[in-house]
Amino acid sequence: MRSPAVPGSRQALLALPGALWLLTFAVLPLGFLVVMSFWTTTIFGLSTEFTLDNYATIFSDSVYLTILAKTIRMALITTVLTLLFSYPVAYFLAGLSGRSKAVCLLLLFMPFWSSYVVRTFLWLPMLGRNGLLNTLLMKIGAIDEPIDVLLFSEGTVHLGLIYVYSLFMILPIYLSLDRLDQRLIEAAADLGAGPFNTFRRIVLPLSMPGVLSGSVMVFLLACGAYVTPQLLGGTAGVMFGNIIAAQYLNTNNWPLGAALSVVLVLVVLAGMFLVGRKAKMEEIFVGGQH
Repeated sequence: MRSPAVPGSRQALLALPGALWLLTFAVLPLGFLVVMSFWTTTIFGLSTEFTLDNYATIFSDSVYLTILAKTIRMALITTVLTLLFSYPVAYFLAGLSGRSKAVCLLLLFMPFWSSYVVRTFLWLPMLGRNGLLNTLLMKIGAIDEPIDVLLFSEGTVHLGLIYVYSLFMILPIYLSLDRLDQRLIEAAADLGAGPFNTFRRIVLPLSMPGVLSGSVMVFLLACGAYVTPQLLGGTAGVMFGNIIAAQYLNTNNWPLGAALSVVLVLVVLAGMFLVGRKAKMEEIFVGGQH
């Protein structure tokens, strides 16, 4: 007679597929990346002899550190600007109901059904020297000749990153606001609180888990951005991801690329640790409970 499964073993079995997936596609590749970062490359291929030369190269060459600092700065600016854009959108969506909410959510998702690369490419004909924006400005007489700084600049990279990552900020904030107990707002109004004080003392604090979740997601994605700065940034918008990719695609120095990747991962984890000291991780990634 088969003995009944204990709850602990049942939970372990349920978690097994997810654990195997994480082990196969996250832990093992990351572990191999760390190992490769201590190798070297020669004219005959990769050498597995242990060395710290790759890390010495990174921390002795100011170019790598400068671009790393630039990447963190651009990721932080992108996160702040995305938050400023996304919060009003999420607030507006949370205030809708019925069919209008469903339609607006559908319209929000529709651009993200297409390829990330295609959506990034769309900015080229819009912001280029002979693009849509320059053409319109010249037709209305606002400018006499095309503006070159609209494309291949750091600002263009920010614009592209905000566009492609805004959904990751809007959704967590919207979910936090949508779960907000409306009775709290009604009680605040009954007690004489105005709209600003109600937002500042009730709505914003209760939506902070969504704000933190979206901010962390956008920051992580922006730190590892490659396609957007590659297509829209030019030399002015180079980020750390472009430097890493160049080691694999151009110079064929895979160990140095692995070491650069490890450094970026450690920096991001350090940022996560600092955020985790201010907020619980489950609140950031689950969105908190109200």
